[in-house]
Amino acid sequence: MRSLRCVLMTVLLAMCGLASGPALAESLNGSSQHLMMTLVAESDHPKAGAPLTIALATTPEKGWHGYWRNPGDAGFPATFDWTLPAGAKAGEPEWPVPTTLLIAGLMNYVYEAPYAPLVTIQVPAGLAAGTKFPIRLKTSYLVCSATICVPEEKALSLDLTIGDGAPSQAATFAGWRQAIPKPLDAGATYAASNGMMRIAIPFPAGAKADKAYFFPVTTGAIENGAAQAVTRDGDRLTISTKVAANAKVGGPIDGVLRIGDGQGLSVKATSGVVGGATGTDASSSADGESLWLTALIAFAGAVLGGLILNIMPCVFPILSLKALSLARGGASEKDARGEALAYTAGVVLVCLGLGAAILALRAGGSAVGWAFQLQHPAAIVVLLLLSAAIAFNLAGLFEVPTPRFASESGASGAFATGALAAFIATPCTGPFMGAALGAALVLPWPAALAVFGGLGIGLSLPFLAIGFIPSWRRWLPKPGVWMETFRHILSVPMFLTAIALGWVLGRQTGADTLTLALIAVLAVGVVLWIGGTRQRKGKAFGVVAQILLLAVFVGSAVLIARAPPVSAKVATAGDEAFTEARLASLRAEKRPVFVYFTADWCLTCKVNEKAAIDTASVRDAFAKHKVAALIGDWTDGDPVMGRFIQAHNRAGVPLYLYYAPGAAEPTVLPQVLTPGLLEGLGA
Repeated sequence: MRSLRCVLMTVLLAMCGLASGPALAESLNGSSQHLMMTLVAESDHPKAGAPLTIALATTPEKGWHGYWRNPGDAGFPATFDWTLPAGAKAGEPEWPVPTTLLIAGLMNYVYEAPYAPLVTIQVPAGLAAGTKFPIRLKTSYLVCSATICVPEEKALSLDLTIGDGAPSQAATFAGWRQAIPKPLDAGATYAASNGMMRIAIPFPAGAKADKAYFFPVTTGAIENGAAQAVTRDGDRLTISTKVAANAKVGGPIDGVLRIGDGQGLSVKATSGVVGGATGTDASSSADGESLWLTALIAFAGAVLGGLILNIMPCVFPILSLKALSLARGGASEKDARGEALAYTAGVVLVCLGLGAAILALRAGGSAVGWAFQLQHPAAIVVLLLLSAAIAFNLAGLFEVPTPRFASESGASGAFATGALAAFIATPCTGPFMGAALGAALVLPWPAALAVFGGLGIGLSLPFLAIGFIPSWRRWLPKPGVWMETFRHILSVPMFLTAIALGWVLGRQTGADTLTLALIAVLAVGVVLWIGGTRQRKGKAFGVVAQILLLAVFVGSAVLIARAPPVSAKVATAGDEAFTEARLASLRAEKRPVFVYFTADWCLTCKVNEKAAIDTASVRDAFAKHKVAALIGDWTDGDPVMGRFIQAHNRAGVPLYLYYAPGAAEPTVLPQVLTPGLLEGLGA
């Protein structure tokens, strides 16, 4: 009924235009000024074989308006008939963000101020410099005032000459491009039930959304004239409105989200989970099932990712020693299970604590993710000193003092060891972790915490299995002198971890701060040597030594926290530093783009860069296929970059994206890269 009303209104408006003979006559003879139009080329001398952007600069007469690509409840969109030189091809128009105009209950999507749709024309290759390149356009459109609508036609022309492609009106086109909706690379979701449509759009909590409104490109999905309720929940903006009569939902819904005057995001929403204010959507049982399925998959991924963390150089020594301690101590079945549970509790509680901190900071508008504490030099120096202390212990410099209350069962020691393993593991990410933790950020907080808990369970699984499966303990080597040698060998990866953390600290704060940290490491070594000497004489480690250790840890963290950051680092390997503006520019040029987000403290990132990204074969392939590479350095936790990462449902780095020419959304590449995978990009 509503659509029939719209059709009748459009016909009546057109008939009103036909009844006004003078206005129609002006339109047909080309002298109408209701919409003043001019073709403008970004370059007066387009380059052969390159894309050329053409603007249809349009200025409505005062009191009149033109229509958007989806006119709304009345009107009809403009049509474009291009006449171009042989081999040239015009793309679909890119429309600026429109405004709303409600007349007699009908919602119209219009332009009442000057606007400029942009069209990309592919100039054929092989044209010699100086060759004429004429462009002709015949366009038909509807232009309306408050009382009358007039169908008009215009014939426009533009004569160019093939040349070097240098921009002729760069500043003007930059302003026009600002009004074109930017692509939202993260996918939106919608759910429809009981006559209502809810569209959840990823949008950073700290970003401003003024006069937010969803303009549907897909017609017949929502009721155009219905009110739209806009709510924000963390890094998500939700539009609630009425479903269109006789709408067939299920397929994707395209649209534009207005986030300010003349600013918008291009959105593609698919049917899926849309949480409510508490992260749930009680209006649809199917949504509830999808939510639980998403949470279950994320939980499984977190468990698997945590399990893989055990082979990282910062965790493996701790796990190995703890496992061998069961074999050496000859613990009973009860004690073995108790230690395994205590170790698991320590790991899981630390992971839950980090997860709760991430969710709380994000709810407050901060763009943080996994290992967010490593963006702060004070946390790095604490980890550095802790890694050095563990390495000194493994090397035999001293023995860890054991509290008396732990001497019988060892449960408290196992708990502390588990907590230490989880905390030391934070610089590491691996396969399955990125997607799982990214999913946690869009789940309701109880499900999100369950995912972080799953990471802890995966990290503790090997020791849990050793504690509960006696046959696994029997597979462990028999105790002997070799264990001391093995322990010394395990100090090597811990020393390497400390060195890596020192490198990260130097990159973040400079050589002066790194020197201070090395002095602190030396002080820790001296104190531990003194305590170890006392231990070898049969005495206790010493309260004074423990107080000195605490003073070194706290004092160095406070001093380094006050150190100024170093100047911005230059991207390596000739790659450009990532900015959203540069990415948009490269995509507008239809170039393939590889974007990688990294951090100095991310071990997986650095391995991928050395083993795949920075190899000669990959760089040669990038040059051959003209793949632009952008590097996003997130070492210092840049909030703008953090929101971009979160928009791709990732909780941190690494994140690897490939933008194929003309593709609406990027391909998210695996977290473990190979040269063969990258060499195929752009081919």
